[in-house]
Amino acid sequence: MQFYHDIITQKSFLYLQGLKKRHDFILIGGWAVFLYTRSLKSKDIDIIVDYNELAKMKEEHNVFKNERLKKYEIKTGEFDIDIYLDHYFRLGIDIAEIKKNTQNKDGFNAPWPEILLLLKLFAWENRRGSAKGQKDELDIFSLVALPEFDWEEMASFARQFKFQKYSLEFKLLLKKTARVKELGLNEQQFSKLKKKILPKLDF
Repeated sequence: MQFYHDIITQKSFLYLQGLKKRHDFILIGGWAVFLYTRSLKSKDIDIIVDYNELAKMKEEHNVFKNERLKKYEIKTGEFDIDIYLDHYFRLGIDIAEIKKNTQNKDGFNAPWPEILLLLKLFAWENRRGSAKGQKDELDIFSLVALPEFDWEEMASFARQFKFQKYSLEFKLLLKKTARVKELGLNEQQFSKLKKKILPKLDF
């Protein structure tokens, strides 16, 4: 199963592994989802760093400030590295809160899957209708399909961070989706998944 070309995702993951050896960061976005689900690989890299780490990265990379999207970026020509900092970001949840709910996942510091889902819902809301928005949808579906996904924990986070409006949007997305071939879910399988999670979305 793939969404992006294997050559690009392989280059992106090798770059990510190199970053891990030299820098401290929290991994979010599609690659963080992949660590939990092992479903669809990502292309762009999304990380959270502090200002000291950003300064170190500027010594090694051409780091650009994106004023419009409130983030810093490194562009390789084939994929981007999006860098988010406290007090200068657009993620939907305060970075300080994200930092409180992370764990080591396969050698990377990543948020809990319940936090990742909320971050993905926020990203999807802002990118619907685009190729990135489509990838967001697939990442969302792969997270909620995890047998260990904690719905009570997610609902608690959703109330805490005022994500109620995303509950309705996600319900509408589920209801209009019949199958997810990219994740190997046919109509029967996806219908079973919907019946399981729709009642849990009242937060």
